[in-house]
Amino acid sequence: MVTPAGGRWWRFKYRFGGKEKLLSLGTYPDVSLKLARDRRDDARTLVAKGIDPAQARRASKEAGQAEDTFEFVAQEWFAKFSPQWAYSHSSKIIRRLERDIFPWIGSRTIESIKAPELLKLFRRIEGRGALETAHRAKQNCGQVFRYAIATGRADRDPTTDLRGALPRPRPRHHPSITEPKAFGALLRAIKGYRGSIVTRCALQMAPLVFVRPGELRQAEWSEFDLKNAEWRIGAERMKERQQHIVPLAKQALEILSVIRPVSGEGRYVFPGVRSSSRPMSENTVNAALRALGYSGSELTGHGFRSTASTLLNEQGWSHDAIERQLAHGERNTVRAAYNYAEYLSERRSMMQAWADYLDQLRKGAAVVPLHLANSYSSRN
Repeated sequence: MVTPAGGRWWRFKYRFGGKEKLLSLGTYPDVSLKLARDRRDDARTLVAKGIDPAQARRASKEAGQAEDTFEFVAQEWFAKFSPQWAYSHSSKIIRRLERDIFPWIGSRTIESIKAPELLKLFRRIEGRGALETAHRAKQNCGQVFRYAIATGRADRDPTTDLRGALPRPRPRHHPSITEPKAFGALLRAIKGYRGSIVTRCALQMAPLVFVRPGELRQAEWSEFDLKNAEWRIGAERMKERQQHIVPLAKQALEILSVIRPVSGEGRYVFPGVRSSSRPMSENTVNAALRALGYSGSELTGHGFRSTASTLLNEQGWSHDAIERQLAHGERNTVRAAYNYAEYLSERRSMMQAWADYLDQLRKGAAVVPLHLANSYSSRN
């Protein structure tokens, strides 16, 4: 078909459902006669099968567009990389995308999304007082755009145009108690906690092992070797993606013996209230601390790590042993793959001495910290 303006179109005329229809097969000379005939034959085959080729083309186009939407690409990116992340980390990312990003731009083709509309999204998050979340959302969106570029569905990452567009979040410090006498009062308050036995045991265990709150609440019975007094947390659950060994003091083993009749038949040491098949809620320990009279500005579950770090360093234990027990990041990733058991002998002594020290603080005794690192060296 030649138009008055000189355009030349290949058209396929057919009848479907009692109506005459035209299907475009492309323009000449971009589409050759042979290619046009091949496309016509394909369309005839569809008609013979009772399929309208025009509707089939629209459906195929819509399906292709669906694979180019921001949500589709983001879900694909998440499915590919999340198995390498700790559950607590991956669950926060997908929840952030589902709550703050997908409802506004999820159905848009990823290449059509521009920096100003992204900034509007991030400022909406900032507006509810969640500036750090806004920055994390920006980071996640950038990761999705870079994945889209790598897979041929976008040309550039518009989040790079937003550098400096959001205020910097203030550094976040986890509130903690590092004065021994005040920490002793906290330990006495925990001992008198009147809530559920699961929560009480989690509160009692937290200062003894000083792992991250997510690592504690998701503790599984299969990770514990009670005979050898060890808790081995798998790499998939650790922030640094390396297996972590927690030597268990006698006091920690006693707590496990108390809770074992309650949860020992299930998967989790500290199961949730509504279902034993799920771990304790991430807010449970903090809520219990609030019930004991400690505000969020005074103490959080994460604060037990700061307390242990401060007091153990003051007591003279090896800084390297303390850092390894805190499972802080190792800059040399090759070395990190082999050193999860580093300083283990010293860490065993340190964890038992730490538990004994906490017992004395809880009793209200006047505890004079010893230079334990030197005493450890003299014993070995």
